[in-house]
Amino acid sequence: MRVAILSDTHGFVDPRIADRVAECEYAVHAGDIGGADVLLALHPRKQLLAVRGNNDSNDKWAPHERHFLETLPEEARLDLPGGQLIAVHGHDAEPAAWRHTTLRRRYPEARVICYGHSHRMVFDDETVPWVINPGAAGRTRTYGGPSFVIIDCAEEAWVVDVIRLPPRKYRSL
Repeated sequence: MRVAILSDTHGFVDPRIADRVAECEYAVHAGDIGGADVLLALHPRKQLLAVRGNNDSNDKWAPHERHFLETLPEEARLDLPGGQLIAVHGHDAEPAAWRHTTLRRRYPEARVICYGHSHRMVFDDETVPWVINPGAAGRTRTYGGPSFVIIDCAEEAWVVDVIRLPPRKYRSL
């Protein structure tokens, strides 16, 4: 079972990431989506789960897309072989220095907690639950190129592939 985890697209998902999402059974977007076009560009084989980020608000989404926004929860849970994945945006787990401790205390039953917000890729597997920030999958503050994570889940083990793509220059049409 393959799960793609991405975050912080802010209205644009790198098409190279969207292509890789299509190879996965599930995709999880950890917030700051930026518009329905991002969600519509992601086509995992089974299901897309997405949570609301602090920038996913009525004033930042187009009026004709707000019906998508209204359906976004603050957290999402996905039962997978070998454990549960929990997605949140993470902006309410402050201060940042204590974010992983705070998330682990909130969700001790998880196998992995994924969050966004900082745009910084992090894979913290010091203890269970693991805490993963896939970085930014769009073109805003990618810190070296758009990034995301793919987890191969099995009852016996989970294998995490942390992926950073080379930056591209995009031109407007």
